[in-house]
Amino acid sequence: MQIRHALLTLPIAMSAACAGSPSQASHAAPAITKAEAQQVLSRYEATGNQAGKALDARLLSSVETGAQLSMDTAAFKLRRATSQQSKPLAYTAPVFYIPRATGYPRWFAVDAASGTTHNALLFSQDAAGDPWRLAADPYSKGNPLTDVQLDSDGYATIAKPARPVGAAHAALLTDGPSAPAASGLEPGTLTSRAYAALLQAQSGFLKLGVRLISHFAPGAEPVYALQTKDGGSVVWYTLRQRESYITSKPGTISVAGDLVGLGPSGKVHKQLDTVVLVQYLAQVPNHGDTKVTGMYRKAIQATAS
Repeated sequence: MQIRHALLTLPIAMSAACAGSPSQASHAAPAITKAEAQQVLSRYEATGNQAGKALDARLLSSVETGAQLSMDTAAFKLRRATSQQSKPLAYTAPVFYIPRATGYPRWFAVDAASGTTHNALLFSQDAAGDPWRLAADPYSKGNPLTDVQLDSDGYATIAKPARPVGAAHAALLTDGPSAPAASGLEPGTLTSRAYAALLQAQSGFLKLGVRLISHFAPGAEPVYALQTKDGGSVVWYTLRQRESYITSKPGTISVAGDLVGLGPSGKVHKQLDTVVLVQYLAQVPNHGDTKVTGMYRKAIQATAS
């Protein structure tokens, strides 16, 4: 039997990532100019395409960081193992959301079209003189950042989310929408339906003699947020999913799907453990439930025993 990652087909702890509080940054200089931000995006597109063509993770690390780098490095391993070529990066109609900042790390966001999707790219700079690198890239079908509040000069404001979205989302995907810690999330494809799809996958695997255990937790990556027009925020955050596929029939599990290139080839003896990173984008209103609007997920590790 082949494991094709339980959530592969799904359409699928707040730490401050603010360079100064919103009040401190309200009259500060922007983190970067629009012209410089365009250069950062262009450099990422050019270098990312070069790295993708060569499947060169070291080159990729010059323009990516954190979870984004881990996920795309894993994607390179998959493509190398399956002789697939990377799809060229091509962003059109970029709209830049640049917050004012008083310190480091600094960051800004870009809403850019890529084929039929919109990418909510987020670039960060750790210290003065350091390169700007892509830290997150959740995508969605709609325009995810149109509700961001801009000041009279066209700059955004860093926000501190009023609720721990990552913790609530992790609780929902682990224990279901009725879990006490999962309250405040709007039902949808990336929340309640994702949990239902996971239950369906677990049931399907069980019929094949495989028990699937899944657990989500907020990732160690920074959380980023910009103030929206309704007084809420749009938030970037990462969840870490751990899965275990356990069988009483040794030799019946093989690595497939997006796990190819990460774990051992051939049959797995008894148990397969995976680590998955999922980036999310969410709209947190001033009042009402949070709507999760975008995501990017990738398995980054698979070990067998």
